[in-house]
Amino acid sequence: MAEKLKLDLSLVLPDVPDERDACAGRLTELLQAEGLEKVHLVREDGSARLCLHYDPQQFSVSRVRELAQAVGAKLGNHYRHESLRIDGMDCPTCATVIEHVLQRTDGVLEASVSYAAERLRLEFDSEKIERPAIVRRIQALGYAVLEEGREAGWFAEHRELIFSGVAGLLLLAGWLTGLADAPRGLSLGLLLGAYAAGGFYTVRDAWQSLRSRRFDIDTLMIVAAAGAAALGAWEEGALLLFLFSLGHALEHMAMDRARKAIEALAELAPKTAIVQRDGVEIEVRVEELQRGDRVIVKPGQRIPADGQVASGNSAVDQSPVTGESMPLDKQPGDKVFAGTVNGEGALVVEVTKLAQESTLARMVVMVAEAQTQKSPTQRFTDRFERIFVPAVLVGAALLIVLPPLFGFPFAESFYRAMAVLVAASPCALAIATPSAVLSGIARAARGGVLIKGGVHLENLGVLTAIAFDKTGTLTIGKPKVTDVVAVIGDEAHLLTVAAAVESRSAHPLAQAVVAEGKRRGLSWNEAGEVEAVTGKGVRAEFDGQKVAIGNAKLFDGEAIPEGIQQQAKRLQTEGKTIMLIQADGQFLGVLALADTPREAVKQVLERLRQIGIRKTIMLTGDNERVGRAIADAVGLDEVKA
Repeated sequence: MAEKLKLDLSLVLPDVPDERDACAGRLTELLQAEGLEKVHLVREDGSARLCLHYDPQQFSVSRVRELAQAVGAKLGNHYRHESLRIDGMDCPTCATVIEHVLQRTDGVLEASVSYAAERLRLEFDSEKIERPAIVRRIQALGYAVLEEGREAGWFAEHRELIFSGVAGLLLLAGWLTGLADAPRGLSLGLLLGAYAAGGFYTVRDAWQSLRSRRFDIDTLMIVAAAGAAALGAWEEGALLLFLFSLGHALEHMAMDRARKAIEALAELAPKTAIVQRDGVEIEVRVEELQRGDRVIVKPGQRIPADGQVASGNSAVDQSPVTGESMPLDKQPGDKVFAGTVNGEGALVVEVTKLAQESTLARMVVMVAEAQTQKSPTQRFTDRFERIFVPAVLVGAALLIVLPPLFGFPFAESFYRAMAVLVAASPCALAIATPSAVLSGIARAARGGVLIKGGVHLENLGVLTAIAFDKTGTLTIGKPKVTDVVAVIGDEAHLLTVAAAVESRSAHPLAQAVVAEGKRRGLSWNEAGEVEAVTGKGVRAEFDGQKVAIGNAKLFDGEAIPEGIQQQAKRLQTEGKTIMLIQADGQFLGVLALADTPREAVKQVLERLRQIGIRKTIMLTGDNERVGRAIADAVGLDEVKA
């Protein structure tokens, strides 16, 4: 009877980005050729695993492992994978040109360029071509390959806008000197300068497209500008190139901002981690972490990798990843995510996912992919461009060649052909759609709304349902004291005791209690002998009394009065976090805290219904009870928790 062995794909093929890569298929084929009965890939816990079926009479477990690792190492040495940062792309066409050139290069198996992320994903046969040769091929096209961690300089980031600005100034100067009856040579020289500055990147891109046997909008713009010059309309030609270069520069700036937003998301995870290896603590880059490594996370630090708690207790703020508004108590066996913030306790976390497989890394990839999506109008203009550009060029050529065959003067035919080229210059096609999209995105950004791309902007016009994130969008994003229920004494005394003790803690809930005390104008003496009980609460001495503040777990084994229990249960059903306050064995009362809705949410939702949005949905990492409490308070239709 055949037995099964499962191995993490990343251990067998460490450089392969995911199971969809061609090397995963090559691996299964080669292993089956070695005599294994069946080899296939399965997904478990969000990661890819290699499932090997073998006859235990022919292979031992150790032999199967050795075989898989040997074949994986052979493939890894033969087929190499690289992710390169490309600098100098000023339009999506640049990415297409790089792809086409590399895909026709012997030894390159796959080349995929993301203009938005400025990334080249590459697979190549190392026996036919090496990385330096590929880099030289890219550099020959006029682009640069940046080393990881190195950023382009200020000029490199703004050069398109600088060239466009120079073109605009020279165009204006040339036009004004023409109006002032200055020597024609001066005006012409300024306009030639505008041609050079405005057409610099357009000429480069058009040349690269022609080298790869493609006609695109850059080609037509250059031909149209040349046609305008042939007709003596230098100002019109310079204006075409200025507008086109300005549109490209603004689009590239928008993409740079989007890319930096993605990089900021990736920065949530720390760069290094403290790992326990062979009884010694060492600092390593998070990319070097392996499954099974144990990392030490000190209070206040960000967790470096997805994993589970091996030892220690603490409250972890997961809002950057899951959106949960309140820190969650973590104990051995609980899952934690890269990029989340540890609370006041130290944790030892066993790594279960590699850096590139973490929840945060997948979020970054998803956002980057969303950035590359084009709106329906942009996709239409791209398709139309592939037909329009060759058609105009062929039409202009026919206008030059055919009329002289029927006796018309060549000069007149050439003039008419150039006039057609100028009239057909695709300013509206090349500039109007990106400019409209960028204008809409910029206007939304000024109002505090981030729209990730043209496709999402256009979708706003046809939406009938909108989903909102809860934490920080519908709500303030910070806990706030909502109820003060005093059983012994008054609210002021209860809140004074709680604030005095919690003022010694940096926990978000503690800070909310202190803030409420200050808001009410209360003052208090300093508490002493403060002892934090991770996941439960805090004990201290205040005004000669032994005070305990926390959840019900802190008072295990003690009799909590029925009235206190009923109040706590009522508040919890409303989705609130409760704190019980005890002094010298007597329960003084209950505090309730929650992430409260923003003031304008109700009015915004009502306005959305008036303009045709039929359903409003809340997305939350909190539990259903908390989400439903907020939804009912603001008038949302549905909750997805």
